[in-house]
Amino acid sequence: MAARKKRRRSAARKRREARLKAGATAGLAVVALLLLFWSVIWPYVVGVVVFGAMAGGGWWLWKTDRLIRGNDRRWRHQNAVMAGHRTLAEVDAMEGPQFEDFVADLCRRDGCTDVRRVGRSHDDGADVRGRLPDGRTMVIQCKRYTPKRKISNSEVRNLLGSQVHFGADVAIFVTTTYFSGPAERCAVQNGVLAVHRDHLGLWNNGAALPSLGEVNGSGQGDRQHRARWKETYE
Repeated sequence: MAARKKRRRSAARKRREARLKAGATAGLAVVALLLLFWSVIWPYVVGVVVFGAMAGGGWWLWKTDRLIRGNDRRWRHQNAVMAGHRTLAEVDAMEGPQFEDFVADLCRRDGCTDVRRVGRSHDDGADVRGRLPDGRTMVIQCKRYTPKRKISNSEVRNLLGSQVHFGADVAIFVTTTYFSGPAERCAVQNGVLAVHRDHLGLWNNGAALPSLGEVNGSGQGDRQHRARWKETYE
């Protein structure tokens, strides 16, 4: 038994030595060919080395640029959040045009373009217009109501009419209060982004506008929250 294991180890060692010799022989053959034909192939060898170095350097520069740009965007966003932050109590104290400017500034902070406040009498249901970061056009209705008043279903439908009137891709309703049940259902069923008071707080604290779409139709508190709300404001 021991002799058999010894023969196996010897055979394995011989195979390894044979592979090493074959590899060394092949390596020497390659070196010999390179030396023999160096005068012909050296430009190609140098070209491959230079190309590899340039490709590696370009990839490193690209990765470094992406890292720097990403860090810069995060820093600018955090700085914009800190500079434009308002408490909801301060927002509640704003006049209508101030609230519209506040919403427009939040849009610009999040990378929206062509943002302009258009709210006025006969505004066709639009207070702010512009483009989302992905290029889609948006129309925004802003309602700075007292906390105890709710957004009605008819107000959401007016915004849908405004979306059709302006040919906007996305309709957004931003308010300092909450939506009634029918109004919230109407908004979600028709693709309107309903930014109620809780979501406005998230947006004001740094959440990006596009991310609010992921929680559309949620929030507005549970039963206990609504009971405390009524005790406070009604």
